[in-house]
Amino acid sequence: MVNLAHLIAQELQVSTQQVHSALALLAEGATVPFIARYRKERTGGLDEVQLRAIAERHTYLTELEDRKGVILTEIDHQGKLTPALQQQIQACRQKTELEDLYLPYRPKRRTRATMAREQGLEPLARQIEALNQRGIAAPPFKSLASPFVQTDRGVDSVDQALQGAADILAEEFADQADLRAKIRQFFWQSGDFTAKIPKKYPEGSTKYEMYRQFRVRVSQISAHNLLALFRGEAEGILRVDLDFDSDRLLTQLEQDTLQSQQMEVRQFFQAMIQDAFQRLLKPALVKEIRSQCKAQADEQSIQTFAANLRDLLLASPAGMKPTLGIDPGFRTGCKVAVLDATGQFIDYQALFPHQGPRQRQEAATTLQRLITDYQIELIAIGNGTASRETDAFVGEVLSSLSSPPTQVMVNESGASIYSASPLAIAEFPDLDVTVRGAISIGRRLQDPLAELVKIDPKSIGVGQYQHDVDQKALRRKLTETVESCVNYVGVDLNTASQELLTYVSGITPTLAHQIIEYRNQHGAFGDRQQLLKVKKLGPKAFEQSAGFLRIRRGSNPLDNTAVHPESYGIVEAMAKDLQLSLDQPTAIAQRLQGRSLKAYLTDTIGEPTLRDILAELEKPGRDPRAEFKTAHFREDITRLSDLQPGLRLEGVVTNVTNFGAFVDIGVHQDGLVHISQMAHQFVRDPKEIVKVGQVVQVTVLEVNAALKRIGLSLKA
Repeated sequence: MVNLAHLIAQELQVSTQQVHSALALLAEGATVPFIARYRKERTGGLDEVQLRAIAERHTYLTELEDRKGVILTEIDHQGKLTPALQQQIQACRQKTELEDLYLPYRPKRRTRATMAREQGLEPLARQIEALNQRGIAAPPFKSLASPFVQTDRGVDSVDQALQGAADILAEEFADQADLRAKIRQFFWQSGDFTAKIPKKYPEGSTKYEMYRQFRVRVSQISAHNLLALFRGEAEGILRVDLDFDSDRLLTQLEQDTLQSQQMEVRQFFQAMIQDAFQRLLKPALVKEIRSQCKAQADEQSIQTFAANLRDLLLASPAGMKPTLGIDPGFRTGCKVAVLDATGQFIDYQALFPHQGPRQRQEAATTLQRLITDYQIELIAIGNGTASRETDAFVGEVLSSLSSPPTQVMVNESGASIYSASPLAIAEFPDLDVTVRGAISIGRRLQDPLAELVKIDPKSIGVGQYQHDVDQKALRRKLTETVESCVNYVGVDLNTASQELLTYVSGITPTLAHQIIEYRNQHGAFGDRQQLLKVKKLGPKAFEQSAGFLRIRRGSNPLDNTAVHPESYGIVEAMAKDLQLSLDQPTAIAQRLQGRSLKAYLTDTIGEPTLRDILAELEKPGRDPRAEFKTAHFREDITRLSDLQPGLRLEGVVTNVTNFGAFVDIGVHQDGLVHISQMAHQFVRDPKEIVKVGQVVQVTVLEVNAALKRIGLSLKA
């Protein structure tokens, strides 16, 4: 039996003990965020990325071992399992390699070779096979085949008999595992993906123009190019092929196979090899290469999407302050939602500042009243239609105030989808869809993470061909990303929505619902221990979740930190030794800085956790996200026609792809900073230079009004 933990440890370059511990904790029901944060002593400090890699690789290898067992049993039942074959199968580390070995023994549907065997032609195939050896004298093929002509079995001629024997040998040839691996390698190293646009599509008439005459090496094609090719192919616009030097490959196959020098034997085997390749090997292996490249492109795109989503979710919050959320509009007006300092909806107004002087004055008066009555500190303006005009209007109103609120343009991608969702309808059944959108925009400014978890990540607008990649893998990765972000930041137990609670370690949707129900019935939680009174929330769920849930102004100061309740006793001992109160966490941390912590070590809590505890006490209740910062758009640049090459503008990164980054510069159309325009030096990955939500300075390179394309540069 393969030692999977040892194998994983070698692959991931960690110790076998670390892998054993991680797998044991996962088997016990612990979540990745919990293990990474609170079980560092057991895992030797493995982070979330390493833990997920261990879990994924263990799943893959376990499935592989199970498959090996099925295959070995099947071959053994056929009476064809040899010690050498068994050793080969048990040594496999990849599913493709394993299936190649199994191919000759896999039950097949009726093939040409199957029918030839039923006609009794396998002995003829064996005789011809024996002729392919140096120095063996070959009798005329027709004399060999004559005894196998049997009309009652469907073999009416010598040529039919020879063809049947060739079919048997072709299938056996194509089933060789080492041969299939060699051809795969040839395709990978020497093959090219090519694409063409049929003549029925004139130049400039499709969005795939760059692929009109396209060729790139299989091993070098980028993820976004491959996904674009396959999308164009699915839409019927592109003809995509895998091109290679077939003559060179067939010559190599013949050289590796042919031994006999006799002309008739060589001609027979050359024809057989060509048939095996064209009919059996090429279609299957081209499909495999396409599938393999697609899987790699999917993985890269999913990783990019996850990185963008993480940056977006961890964007700096403006803070829980009284806020106006504005969903701009021309004809239908601007929907304005008033939110309190906890994100709760209070009031709503429709303003019409873009329909004439009288309506503009009325809108200004109403806006001033809302700001004054509700002591508004933040104004969030959605960046959709009429956003720059609304931004200018709000700026005019604020200029007359002595202490104006902070005015911010907010990316509203996905807000309309959320506002029409069952979730939004359940929360605000009596409000119009546009008002719900304004609420979402305001909440995004207050706390992006808390609001964005309510929206399907694919609707947020930070992906790359997200509808073309493996949807199951994408959903799994995005869920992991949201879970990681939520637990990294922590969640206010008394204000969190059910959707936000669902991503907390150890909290299922059912438990999240029960927590909300308990909170509605009994009021705010006073301490973390009260969680154990929630229906169906037992000790295991409490262990996994408690450290990630915060209670502000609760009975225990430690409940507003990431210190886990299982470690409260240690903090209490620290406070007692220092003659300090738990209400003085910062003082506890400062007094212990640089001191030995050996006195507080236990069998389960070592120095890594103790250092984490001190870091939490140093800044209790801190938000780990960066300080809030927003872009300032030029007031005189509001539409595409205002742009000129050479303009230097401030913008905010809205999406990062493998080929560059898209930047909002306030003209309702994001510009593209191609990877070649990101720095003066070579850039391998745009994510090394920028991230979603980052405020950047860009220079306009070109403007194509017809195609609504803007070329930008980050270079100074």
